[in-house]
Amino acid sequence: MIKALRGMKDIIDNGNLYRHIIKICEETAENFGYNFVEIPKLEETSLFIRSVGESSDIVNKEMYEFKDKSDNSICLRPEGTAGVVRAFIEHKFDKAGGVRKYFYHGSMFRYERPQKGRFREFHQFGIECFGENSVYEDASVIIIGAQILKRLNIKTTLKINSLGDKNCMPIYKEKLVKFLNSQTLCDDCQRRIKTNPIRVLDCKNESCQKALQNAPLITENLNDECKSDFEKLKEILTKNNIEFEVDPKLVRGLDYYTKTAFEFVSDELGSQSAVLGGGRYDNLVEYLGGKPTFGVGFALGIERVMEILSIRNKEEKRDGIYLCALDDKFIDEIYSLGLDLRKKYKVEVSYEAKNPAKHLKSADNLNKLIFLCIGENEFKNNEIWYKNLENGDNQKIKLSNLEGKLNEQ
Repeated sequence: MIKALRGMKDIIDNGNLYRHIIKICEETAENFGYNFVEIPKLEETSLFIRSVGESSDIVNKEMYEFKDKSDNSICLRPEGTAGVVRAFIEHKFDKAGGVRKYFYHGSMFRYERPQKGRFREFHQFGIECFGENSVYEDASVIIIGAQILKRLNIKTTLKINSLGDKNCMPIYKEKLVKFLNSQTLCDDCQRRIKTNPIRVLDCKNESCQKALQNAPLITENLNDECKSDFEKLKEILTKNNIEFEVDPKLVRGLDYYTKTAFEFVSDELGSQSAVLGGGRYDNLVEYLGGKPTFGVGFALGIERVMEILSIRNKEEKRDGIYLCALDDKFIDEIYSLGLDLRKKYKVEVSYEAKNPAKHLKSADNLNKLIFLCIGENEFKNNEIWYKNLENGDNQKIKLSNLEGKLNEQ
């Protein structure tokens, strides 16, 4: 038997949950003026080496990279921002000026060890805003994320930081490297000191985290502009009742972030992990060959959200109608009735005549709220057997009164 590749999972039992999450994400983004964009899953490898950064684990360890039949180096996209930026430049929107806002969703690919809420093919919802320099847009991007998670009823902690800009970051990096060279760190961190030392702060190695306890902090080395923007961001969030924690070691896993960086983390999957994160990337468009353009956005991990909601919804509320017959000769009758009811309700029609106990078991397994059944007596009296599987209401009602009864639910 051929099986799905390791770390790649079918969305088959919970497709409606996936669609529900996407619907809420889309609605929220659209309310803030964002428009849908679709980008290819395959891109030139160089796009991600230049954007995500050679120092990142994604480029060093996790990309699905290969040569195509024309000997081009291509890869499956490991994240969405770089592809949207590439499209933005390719269609010359960087030269057109103005503000453009996009949202997207779909598969991303990273060759990493599969674990709870993390797969080799995974799905993200993301937003990207180009051309807006105001810290109010940073706040809006964070608030979009907060609203999505609130509508999904997912409890998180928002962590924020400022990574400075091209003026204050070099001075900070010099201080950080001096400190790091005095510490005993893992091999990955030793490599990162030479490529992008700020990434050392993101190391999950326990001994490295202990060594970093007294490391210099970027928040203590911001220039006046970055410091002012960060203070304003905190002020906006506070005024709009968005709770947050300042985490001066939050750097995100990608090299392109500047100034604002943030994560919404949840402990509902066990150890605390990010379900949504992003920040500002004012240099990325220029770095990929476009005209200098401000940028800010985030990505939400759909599998992580689905895992949280699936755990919580094991005792989910009953919904919909189960419609059945006790004899084959009434299948046509319930089929026609089902078509009529489906104009307004969610209806599962059983085409198999079974005894009442088996039908009730099927309705219960499908987590239906209403059980409707026609047998010999019901047919003769132009009635239907009605049972509410949540509160136990059990009665025979006239077919002419059925819609009124259903509307009471």
